[in-house]
Amino acid sequence: MTIVKNIPLGVEVTAENKCGFCTNSKCCTYITEELATPRSMSDFDHMLWQLSHRDVHAYKDEDGWFLLINNPCLQLLPDGRCGIYEDRPRICRAYTNDYCEFDEDSTEGFELFFNSYGSLLSYVKKRYKTWDKFAASRDEPL
Repeated sequence: MTIVKNIPLGVEVTAENKCGFCTNSKCCTYITEELATPRSMSDFDHMLWQLSHRDVHAYKDEDGWFLLINNPCLQLLPDGRCGIYEDRPRICRAYTNDYCEFDEDSTEGFELFFNSYGSLLSYVKKRYKTWDKFAASRDEPL
């Protein structure tokens, strides 16, 4: 998916002007939440529940494990600008675009990426040879 508008010849793209060349405000169309590193079948079972929800993915990169929730900010205007820019939350103010999705797709740095229940289930079945036995015991009370 192209996220870059045509950049006029001779115009240098900088951190100060690059947002104006971004076509879909990619950085404002999802949120991530850090996860505790999953270390057990129960941890992965919980992740399977999370990935059972629409537009929820999981990934691991050099910083750890994260949920990625594709859900655009409600404050985005049709032209991709922020509708509450002057009053935006602190996390938005702290965000830096020095190196962002404009420069490279964020998935390039993922060591593992799970875009569905099925992709994570396949991974845990390979990681844990006793997964099927564990899965059969899930009907027992917590």
